[in-house]
Amino acid sequence: MKKMSRNVLLQMEEEDDDDDGDIVLENLGQTIIPDLGSLESQHDFRTPEFEEFNGKSDSLFFNDGQRRIDFVLVYEDESRKETSKKGTNEKQRRKRQAYESNLICHGLQLEATRSVLDDKLVFVKVHAPWEVLCTYAEIMHIKLPLKPNDLKNRSSAFGTLNWFTKVLSVDESIIKPEQEFFTAPFEKNRMNDFYIVDRDAFFNPATRSRIVYFILSRVKYQLINNVSKFGINRLVNSGIYKAAFPLHDCKFRRQSEDPSCPNERYLLYREWAHPRSIYKKQPLDLIRKYYGEKIGIYFAWLGYYTQMLLLAAVVGVACFLYGYLNQDNCTWSKEVCHPDIGGKIIMCPQCDRLCPFWKLNITCESSKKLCIFDSFGTLVFAVFMGVWVTLFLEFWKRRQAELEYEWDTVELQQEEQARPEYEARCTHVVINEITQEEERIPFTAWGKCIRITLCASAVFFWILLIIASVIGIIVYRLSVFIVFSAKLPKNINGTDPIQKYLTPQTATSITASIISFIIIMILNTIYEKVAIMITNFELPRTQTDYENSLTMKMFLFQFVNYYSSCFYIAFFKGKFVGYPGDPVYWLGKYRNEECDPGGCLLELTTQLTIIMGGKAIWNNIQEVLLPWIMNLIGRFHRVSGSEKITPRWEQDYHLQPMGKLGLFYEYLEMIIQFGFVTLFVASFPLAPLLALVNNILEIRVDAWKLTTQFRRLVPEKAQDIGAWQPIMQGIAILAVVTNAMIIAFTSDMIPRLVYYWSFSVPPYGDHTSYTMEGYINNTLSIFKVADFKNKSKGNPYSELGNHTTCRYRDFRYPPGHPQEYKHNIYYWHVIAAKLAFIIVMEHIIYSVKFFISYAIPDVSKRTKSKIQREKYLTQKLLHENHLKDMTKNMGVIAERMIEAVDNNLRPKLE
Repeated sequence: MKKMSRNVLLQMEEEDDDDDGDIVLENLGQTIIPDLGSLESQHDFRTPEFEEFNGKSDSLFFNDGQRRIDFVLVYEDESRKETSKKGTNEKQRRKRQAYESNLICHGLQLEATRSVLDDKLVFVKVHAPWEVLCTYAEIMHIKLPLKPNDLKNRSSAFGTLNWFTKVLSVDESIIKPEQEFFTAPFEKNRMNDFYIVDRDAFFNPATRSRIVYFILSRVKYQLINNVSKFGINRLVNSGIYKAAFPLHDCKFRRQSEDPSCPNERYLLYREWAHPRSIYKKQPLDLIRKYYGEKIGIYFAWLGYYTQMLLLAAVVGVACFLYGYLNQDNCTWSKEVCHPDIGGKIIMCPQCDRLCPFWKLNITCESSKKLCIFDSFGTLVFAVFMGVWVTLFLEFWKRRQAELEYEWDTVELQQEEQARPEYEARCTHVVINEITQEEERIPFTAWGKCIRITLCASAVFFWILLIIASVIGIIVYRLSVFIVFSAKLPKNINGTDPIQKYLTPQTATSITASIISFIIIMILNTIYEKVAIMITNFELPRTQTDYENSLTMKMFLFQFVNYYSSCFYIAFFKGKFVGYPGDPVYWLGKYRNEECDPGGCLLELTTQLTIIMGGKAIWNNIQEVLLPWIMNLIGRFHRVSGSEKITPRWEQDYHLQPMGKLGLFYEYLEMIIQFGFVTLFVASFPLAPLLALVNNILEIRVDAWKLTTQFRRLVPEKAQDIGAWQPIMQGIAILAVVTNAMIIAFTSDMIPRLVYYWSFSVPPYGDHTSYTMEGYINNTLSIFKVADFKNKSKGNPYSELGNHTTCRYRDFRYPPGHPQEYKHNIYYWHVIAAKLAFIIVMEHIIYSVKFFISYAIPDVSKRTKSKIQREKYLTQKLLHENHLKDMTKNMGVIAERMIEAVDNNLRPKLE
């Protein structure tokens, strides 16, 4: 048989001269390589045994009813295609045959059957026998049970609140708690030390699928220029296989008829994904068992983040209500709306030629809204959020450490293997400095340096492109503001219903925010592909390295994409405008934008609301509605009622594939939201509430999506949330600075405080007591109309009457003063107060953050004790028992040697 396989290989190499490379067949020790022809013929029929056993559509076993299906490969039979290229199809068929032959060489067992609904589709079922599972469990350092855990006792610590926690918790009579074990990396030669009651249950379905996928990702099928091609991912991407996936264990709406099925998918749908469970805690242990630790840690983090948002949302709503209830006491807003104050203040044009003079009271409605957000509660909330984000990150570290212990991922870094794509490119041989042995690497140090340089340059180029799009939005704002200013304010008395709410600033802000959101969504689609291409070119070694590298690139892209417009409004708009007689021009052509007399805070709030709300709606459409529609269309094209006769593998094939980066996008979505909640929260205290509502729905929507609309994911290990943790820490540090600067430079809080404490009373003011009266008149400078240059002169309307002066937002001396149009003393007081506020606020919050980080250890004392206890028992079970056996054996050998010596010496002595 080996000789025949050798001839088959030679024959295929001769026939493949025109192909890209040679087909590879492997001969592993004593494993017999099957003949390719017999293997292909196995795929061409269905036995009566199949019809008899698989009458149940939820069967998870081979035809014999004994061997469990651990993975399914799907391909389309080329011989039954109506239109096909003979040469291309033959090459694909031979690659597939070689690959499946090599799978059998690695010990896997295959069984094929045709589709019930489409006879062109062939399903190859894969089963891993016990020996294969044991071998690869040792290779992959998979931790398996040693003995039941004698430390963890599930007892409630809530006392009188026990009834309340039961309402929120999953019913343990429905989802039974998992039995907990002490575990250790599996070793075949110490198999007797492991807790093996039933071989069929020792490796759970998730572990079996993980092991099989490990094999599928590393089996070769072709050789090109001494570089092997291998892995199921390449075969799926090239169309040789249409899909590869593990099976769901049953239908999600009802339990399986098979008594051996655990029905975990049904339980997850009922107690996790169903809308009636929206108030319950997540069954994290079952999620981890069914989908793996990587999915489990994501939902654990998302759930913990949502719980912490509840506190932030309560405080944010309280601050919002404080501003809302006190808006009628806002003195400066009253002055803006008063007909004898704001109604008589004529403001200078905000653009050249076309823009008219206007009265201050047309901004009455926006000034009232601004009072809600620009209040003392905003300052309190900004300080609170600086502390909240630190508490969230520190307590999450503790929770993450608990999950690492409970889910056996404490020493996961030692288990990680190189990616198949990395191993395939390892053609350079070098000497390892540590082991002094030869090893293969994909490229030299110089080649790695060149790749890193090219990747960094590409990232920088695309970031510049994002900035260019932001500049385009700014140019749009500058251009369209002139149009709105020339056309909107027709009735200058401010009584027109449209004009009352739709000022030129508001119209410009809303339209620019909508266009900015549309551009953001378009750029996101492009940058996803660009970031993946750059990361693939970079060729990271492990899957963790790959995801961390992609994470940094995608977050950097989206950080600039989402937040750049907000940074512009918060820190640049209205800050460098000059004054009416000498305005500053953008790109030498467009006059810089000015803020409303009350500042740009309301516009920043509008921008955040549109982007956060639009992003949530778009993500739900993209993540939920589209897969649901695709599955609905697929069910419509299939025969009605076919689920009753369609086997489990075919039902799962017609679900949507999640993709390896599906979870990555879920993290990215939440981290961007985390940035909105923390970076700009001083301008929008309701952001945590919106995030809380979105996340409560997000958890259940993601759960519904995974359990009902997508194929089952390959279970993967994960120790933590990866690169997202340092990203959140960086956002938390930056948030303190941004919120302090928003309060100082974007809101009007500091100028109002300076006026209240210094300029409302002598020597600068005329009032006898501290008051906010006269604030508007004091903060609007005077400009002489005759001093306008021809270029910057406005277009006055006759309704305003004759006037010689106008007002503008700045702190400058009036015309006729020895230092006319220079910054006055009020300006320097305000600047000093703003800088002092930023320094004091940052130091206070950073000091509190440092104290909290120091006071709260990353790993609790109880978790440390559990980890030490497990290490002790592992050492005792695996090593001391073997030492005792060795000592016992040595004793027996010593007794036999003494007995032999005694037998030899006794005759001589006699």
